[in-house]
Amino acid sequence: MGLFSKKNKDDAAPPSEPTSVDPVDAGDTLAPDHTGRPVANPLGDAERDRIATALAHAADEGVDVDDLASIGAHYDEAFHRWSVGGDGDGPDVIVDTFAVAIGEHLARHSAREWAVVTDVFGTDLGLVAARADTVVVPHNLVGARWMRGETGWIPGVVEHLVRIRPRPS
Repeated sequence: MGLFSKKNKDDAAPPSEPTSVDPVDAGDTLAPDHTGRPVANPLGDAERDRIATALAHAADEGVDVDDLASIGAHYDEAFHRWSVGGDGDGPDVIVDTFAVAIGEHLARHSAREWAVVTDVFGTDLGLVAARADTVVVPHNLVGARWMRGETGWIPGVVEHLVRIRPRPS
């Protein structure tokens, strides 16, 4: 699904109960009667481990996932360090780390929760609202901007996503 997706179409995932339309294959192949609407399934152990690993990596780098300025500054620095040929993580690790950091921020501060999302582009970690009427795939947010060399975007974009689907008080 994502530009830097960790999920291969050959990866198998245990079946789980969908939160929107009928379940489809856990890979990147859609059922012939797929409606085009994203399908959200609960996280499995592999996805929870992937999130925990990325969050631990972010914390080791000094990222505070509750602070958008921290996420943004650390992402911009990691992009700059990589773009000038410096040492450090490669794009796949950087994109995954910051996509999960953004996703966790959304899970904590908006009315969205983590899920495994399958849409016409494939399967990846995403966040869904309670009514499953919106889906956010953080890896797509980060991956597309990474490829365009954008920095300085995280606080504004993520704060907007929080504002449009606020956590109930």
